[in-house]
Amino acid sequence: MKKATTAMNKGGSKEKEGDSPSQLIDARIRELGDWRGETLARVRNLIKQADPEVVEEWKWRGVPVWEHAGIICTGETYKNAVKMTFAKGASLEDPSGLFNSSLEGNTRRAIDFHEGDKIDEAALKALIRAAVALNCSQKKPKSA
Repeated sequence: MKKATTAMNKGGSKEKEGDSPSQLIDARIRELGDWRGETLARVRNLIKQADPEVVEEWKWRGVPVWEHAGIICTGETYKNAVKMTFAKGASLEDPSGLFNSSLEGNTRRAIDFHEGDKIDEAALKALIRAAVALNCSQKKPKSA
């Protein structure tokens, strides 16, 4: 019988071996217990609405990651921000100007949400769908 082990992640919470990524994200939202948890939960919900086929992952010792044919985005939490980093954000059109962080990079772009910020849900869902479409268009078919 396998005994469950726990390890500390970089966010300071305990991870139990065998917990699913979704359970770990649930735990992170609960442990934050403030506007950051509420914002992360809201962003997560919008990602799932925009792409019902999204796969949740837990990487780099404590970072929620959403994938579909590759990484769509991450959901990092900091003292003063919830950062949603799009893996291929520099290649995405952003007509609503949501990207407000990591603007100098050649690949990634991010949106920093601060306490009290209003989320443009329609624009965010459109950006998520565009990221999925880009991932799917770049996915190489497997050779037989």
